[in-house]
Amino acid sequence: MPTWSKLSFQDSNSPLMEQLIFFHDHTMMILFMITIMVSYMMMTMMYNKLINRYLLEGQMIELLWTMMPAITLLFIALPSLKILYIMDEMNKPMMTIKAIGHQWYWSYEYSDMSNIEMESYMKPTNELNMNEFRLLEVDNRVILPMKSTIRMLVTSSDVIHSWTIPSMGIKIDGTPGRLNQGNMNMNRPGLMFGQCSEICGANHSFMPIVIESVSMNQFLNWLNSN
Repeated sequence: MPTWSKLSFQDSNSPLMEQLIFFHDHTMMILFMITIMVSYMMMTMMYNKLINRYLLEGQMIELLWTMMPAITLLFIALPSLKILYIMDEMNKPMMTIKAIGHQWYWSYEYSDMSNIEMESYMKPTNELNMNEFRLLEVDNRVILPMKSTIRMLVTSSDVIHSWTIPSMGIKIDGTPGRLNQGNMNMNRPGLMFGQCSEICGANHSFMPIVIESVSMNQFLNWLNSN
């Protein structure tokens, strides 16, 4: 979850977020190399007193500074396309969860295994327990099994919302009259926190998302109890 003065990504809990962090580090390494090289060239040109007044063209250097950026862009584009296809790939999901955005709360439907429907509101500060987080805890968490492929369908009943879990690397827009989908696969048990990431009105900041990742046996027991 996000903590005070945290500047990096949240700890990943899905293969997709791990790949996104690797891609970020890979791209930042390339950017640092370009920045250092360009800075060095600028400094050497500024302090260089030797000039060539009669230089009209340099085909070799022009070829190099055209080809090198093109090759660099390939090193960025190919991993990016790979991750893009991983995000869309969905091989036989075990279950489907539907999230519906409202002003200003989320409702969920477990339509595959049982007809469980619930509404998830942010918990007021005066109702929080000692181990719960202000502005992030909800009254009904989304209970999901870990190490299972889960299809997430997101829509909205009024305005545009965005269902986002940073530690899962998932962000799906909830658009009225349209179903958008994504997939999740959690590596380990725990709590994942998220919030609506599309400005949707006065209480946009007060419709958090909480996913509780549990083992398959715990998930089946929860289903039976509902």
